[in-house]
Amino acid sequence: MEISDPLTPKPRNFYDGGTDTVGPDRGEDPRIQLERVVVDGMEQFTMARRIAYDDREVGELLVPDDLTTFQTDLTSVPALMTWLVPKTGEHLPAALLHDGLIASADEERRGIRTYRSTNNVTVNRVEADRIFRDAMADRGTGLVRRWLIWSAVTLGTMFSNNDVGMSRARQWRYRIAIAGSLLVVVYVGLCATLALFDAQWPGFVGVPWMDDRRWYYRLLGGAGGAITVPFVLGFTWGRFRVAGWVGGIAVSLLIHVMIFLLLLTLLYQVSEWLTRKAPRAALGIFAGVLVAAVVVFLWMTFRQR
Repeated sequence: MEISDPLTPKPRNFYDGGTDTVGPDRGEDPRIQLERVVVDGMEQFTMARRIAYDDREVGELLVPDDLTTFQTDLTSVPALMTWLVPKTGEHLPAALLHDGLIASADEERRGIRTYRSTNNVTVNRVEADRIFRDAMADRGTGLVRRWLIWSAVTLGTMFSNNDVGMSRARQWRYRIAIAGSLLVVVYVGLCATLALFDAQWPGFVGVPWMDDRRWYYRLLGGAGGAITVPFVLGFTWGRFRVAGWVGGIAVSLLIHVMIFLLLLTLLYQVSEWLTRKAPRAALGIFAGVLVAAVVVFLWMTFRQR
């Protein structure tokens, strides 16, 4: 999987896919008509019209195949990361297309397609990810964002039970390389963070590019390591090494942000649970926190220097 010359965006590759009674129309922009439904407490959407996309390699694709049964969650992204990749935006048509191209493993076993191919082409999940990336380019999605999204969906592909166009043994080889390299990236990142603050925790070791230096040299070394380590490990991903480079560096640079957001989310969830289950206790805790914050603020403001 190589980074080729930037694609020339072709917005007209997307067009209206029609309905069961009206065929695709290349002269019309895609008409995304969604209806919100709740399935087992989860928000989903159905589509009233199909999206048509003319892929450079496989030709015309229509999503979904069955308008009455197809459901989508728009862009599948964890809530913690919607600040980086929103659920909707210029990439939405490409995300809907990708949802249609990746049927569930059960649907694949039963021979059910959630898309239509004018050329009767079967699209495996790896090819669906490539189509997704190209389709985002055609919609004007920025280079960095679309490669980040493609790297993320590649992780999902390698750990899925869908048809990925390779043997199970080879797929497991990629799974081990991906999981191992990402664990190393996270571990080294935490070691580097401790080294930055001259802290030591059991099980974490010093990193040679940050030890025994002034803080600004450690910070510079940490930034270099955050890029170099995942870049080297990305080669273990073989044909998906570009995803390894992009995804590994993203994890390395964003690990502290993700931990902080995770802690904030956990605090919010606990607060919501507490106010729902024990509102009086929650009020007492919040009042205590407020009083403690005021006391700390006054003490830090007026204490003798």
